[in-house]
Amino acid sequence: MDGLLIIDKPGGVTSHDVVRQVRRLCRQRQVGHAGTLDPMATGILVVGVGDGTRIIQFLMEGEKTYRATFKLGESTDTQDAEGNVLVQRSWETITADAVERACQSFVGAIRQVPPMFSALKKDGVPLYRLARQGIEVEREAREITIHQILVEKIDLPFVTLVVDCSKGTYIRTLGHDIGEMLGCGAHMTALRRTRSGCFTEADCIRLEDYVDAPDTLSLISLEQGLRDYPSCEMTPEAAARLRNGIPPTVDEVSTDSLPDAGSIVLLLDAGALLAAARFAPGRENERRGDFELIRVFPRVAEAR
Repeated sequence: MDGLLIIDKPGGVTSHDVVRQVRRLCRQRQVGHAGTLDPMATGILVVGVGDGTRIIQFLMEGEKTYRATFKLGESTDTQDAEGNVLVQRSWETITADAVERACQSFVGAIRQVPPMFSALKKDGVPLYRLARQGIEVEREAREITIHQILVEKIDLPFVTLVVDCSKGTYIRTLGHDIGEMLGCGAHMTALRRTRSGCFTEADCIRLEDYVDAPDTLSLISLEQGLRDYPSCEMTPEAAARLRNGIPPTVDEVSTDSLPDAGSIVLLLDAGALLAAARFAPGRENERRGDFELIRVFPRVAEAR
């Protein structure tokens, strides 16, 4: 079995729990996910099965959408409701306009310091393990992009936001920082991922619906999973050479329009995905074609 499952992850389980369950259902050891969700979070978890794991690095690049609820007036050590309350402050003077202004100040390219309770590693040790020991280490701020924040509901002290953002964004940290800007603090009480790259909630399945009938699992193809990327159809001769590690030149591919230099592009043979490559025009003098191969999919190629 090769492809993708778009899982509606329930609360109370880890992303790795979902991966283990998929392994059992699909009887496939090669399973991975494209972007961790905390145990309390629900929503879209993209899971690669078999050759589907080979495109996870590209799926991780996609933008995400989250619906999150925050409680104003309380800051916790984990920045969510599962942690211990560190500080309580008054929220009664906070207005809807103040919430809106604070949220909009975070839209755009910003720098965010990852939380201690995260899977990031320090000298090979996950930060959350250090945090559980009461150890805090310095974390370098990372650039992320918040494309949009929609204030969906205000029922003070609770605020619900819909956030469109780049990969690497910690939503609970965003809520914490908004709370600090408001002067009252905040922590996250609920989180749901509603979009991951090209996938929405309409693509989701519940694994529990298939436990008794695993043969009904329908995998999304690699080509469909990468549909947001531009693609080029190769000539049969170029496809044959690519199987030997030789990328094509621009005159050996057909496409509606060539991508920008440096863009990632899919190389197809009669619609089947053979490789993902970076478009690098002008390399023909080096006899390397006009594409830098990033990932070749041998099983798919052999099946042709």
